[in-house]
Amino acid sequence: MATYVVLANFTDQGIRSVKNTAQRAGQAAELAKGFGCEMKEIYWTLGHHDLVVIVEAPDDQSFAAFGCALGSAGNVRTQALRAFTKDEIGAVLGRLP
Repeated sequence: MATYVVLANFTDQGIRSVKNTAQRAGQAAELAKGFGCEMKEIYWTLGHHDLVVIVEAPDDQSFAAFGCALGSAGNVRTQALRAFTKDEIGAVLGRLP
């Protein structure tokens, strides 16, 4: 499974109903499962981003489909970073000449 770090910010719609954010996080976790993804962790944060979410997905296409479905709800805008473990980056670096 690939790991992604998702940085999210509430939209105007999302912040207006911020009291429901924990409930929406549970709904997002269920939505993720439908795409073969798993929300491993979610953090509500202070600073430039409102949320940081760790997601595992079987491939980029599954993760992208989940991201599109999540975004279409209109509560958050996201940026995703593909994260590599020490072993994974070792395999990447091993391919260098």
